[in-house]
Amino acid sequence: MSIIDRFKEDLETVFREDPAARSRMEIILCYSGMHAIWTYRFTHLLWTRGFKIEARIISQIARFLTGVEIHPGATIGRRFFIDHGMGVVIGETTEIGDDVLLYQGVVLGGVSLEKHKRHPTLGNKVVVGSGAILLGPINVGDEARVGAGSVVIGDVPEGATVVGVPGRVIIEREPKHVSGVALDHNKLPDPVIEVLHRLEQRIEELERKCRERHGS
Repeated sequence: MSIIDRFKEDLETVFREDPAARSRMEIILCYSGMHAIWTYRFTHLLWTRGFKIEARIISQIARFLTGVEIHPGATIGRRFFIDHGMGVVIGETTEIGDDVLLYQGVVLGGVSLEKHKRHPTLGNKVVVGSGAILLGPINVGDEARVGAGSVVIGDVPEGATVVGVPGRVIIEREPKHVSGVALDHNKLPDPVIEVLHRLEQRIEELERKCRERHGS
């Protein structure tokens, strides 16, 4: 697939998946996430052909203009979607599969100074919520979901849901392998709220038993 075909496919992905997109022209002119992805596609081509300094310079200009930093050495698959985009950082050795969705403020960072694989690998159809931080050469399985604000420093199984600091797997399920980008990150459970609900239910149960014992 040529780089122009990739550009077209990225455009169609945003138009299909983002309900706020009213036209393709609006996406071309107004979507900074789309601009960042297109610039990455070009700089990655330069990077792989040995024009590393030129690729880095262009990527830094794109960072200034879009608020999204994607290292040209990263490997990113098809139909990649950055929603809103501001503050997204994708490191050099990051690997991202197809149909992946990132929200604003996501960091795919490294924790090592060694010149080897030091950034996350994301499988296909992964969703990463706003402000989430994924660190190190971890693997995030296909169709996994990372909740907003989570900090993930370990591997995530396929189809799992991870939330919290540090990130904890709270749901494991079989991947559905549905087409398109999953946008239902707002339905991720909150483990703190769930614990509070269980405590509330337990307190109500104890109060009921006390009333029955002392009131009858």
